[in-house]
Amino acid sequence: MTSAAMLSHMPADPLLVGNLPRPLARRLHSARGTRRHLRAIRMLLNAMLLLALLYTVTLTRALLIPLVLAAFIGLALNPIVATGARLHLPRWLTALVLMIGLVVGIGSGVGLLAQPALGWFHGAPSAIRSFVPKVRNLTKPLEAANRATQTLVSGTSRSAAPPPAPLSISAWDVVSTAPKVLAAVLSVMLLVFFFLVYGDTMLRRLVELTPSFSYKRHAVSIVRSFQSEVSRYLLTALSINTSLGAITAGMLWLYGVPDALLWGAVAMFANFIPYVGAIFTTLLLAFVSMLYAKNAELEVFLPALTFAAITIVEGNLITPLIQGRSMRLSPIAILLWLLVWGWLWGIPGALLAVPMLTCAKLICERIRGWEWFALIVSR
Repeated sequence: MTSAAMLSHMPADPLLVGNLPRPLARRLHSARGTRRHLRAIRMLLNAMLLLALLYTVTLTRALLIPLVLAAFIGLALNPIVATGARLHLPRWLTALVLMIGLVVGIGSGVGLLAQPALGWFHGAPSAIRSFVPKVRNLTKPLEAANRATQTLVSGTSRSAAPPPAPLSISAWDVVSTAPKVLAAVLSVMLLVFFFLVYGDTMLRRLVELTPSFSYKRHAVSIVRSFQSEVSRYLLTALSINTSLGAITAGMLWLYGVPDALLWGAVAMFANFIPYVGAIFTTLLLAFVSMLYAKNAELEVFLPALTFAAITIVEGNLITPLIQGRSMRLSPIAILLWLLVWGWLWGIPGALLAVPMLTCAKLICERIRGWEWFALIVSR
């Protein structure tokens, strides 16, 4: 038996090791130290790889964000193109019709929401100034404490802060920003079109690279089930969030809140960010309701409270009932994922975080050796 084989059969108990001949004991301790060093080096290399990956993802976000967004839109629309192909319609024709519909829909939405959004942007300073007295009316019981505090610090004179300057958007800002926005939208549309037309062909080519027929069959099963579940998840999430936005807009219109359509759109997009989006929209609606209230009474919070009740029912009853248990994610995993991608990509990263986490969970469920990740992020 060789010395390496002898070392592999040596006992791990240090008392037994002490009874070995000195050369073998020394060699055994050396082998254990080498294994510890190799584990430390492997952990260090993994940490360096993770940091390099995070840096690369941050550095290339201008490229990756349109790519990821186009991939999700393509996955959501792919069942429609596949249905057209079964009806003997060319994939490019169905994809072109879908792209025209997307452009018309996005253009109509921007046309409807641009004017009220710009009006709010320009009127933000004056709105904040009018908001402060109404908050003070609601906090009248604290005025005595405030006066006592001012009396204690009256010895230090302080000059009043100047009123905030009104926000303005110059023509140069619009001209310089428009090409970037148009380029991003055009790149996303082109990527979606090519994903819809040639995505299945590219996947077939990738499957053909697998070594054996059993691997090919397993890969096809994984790809088809992944496409089906992701498409269903994305269409379901879009339908639920659109319905929530429409219900919110109708509710605000009934309460007499101006620009109800704008706040409904904000609620729809914010609902793509679980927990954080609902809290943000509730606070925003409370702020907007107080701005338009004639007197600062507690009734002004009815729109915000109604929206909070709607989103609680949606998040705890409707969405789990429609999506099923297979799509439920751990709240801790969602919040950590939101923090990471919000830090890396900002608001686009926060909007795309949960769809990316869902896709990662669905992929890891189907790959041997990665089931642990799907188990950790599942609820």
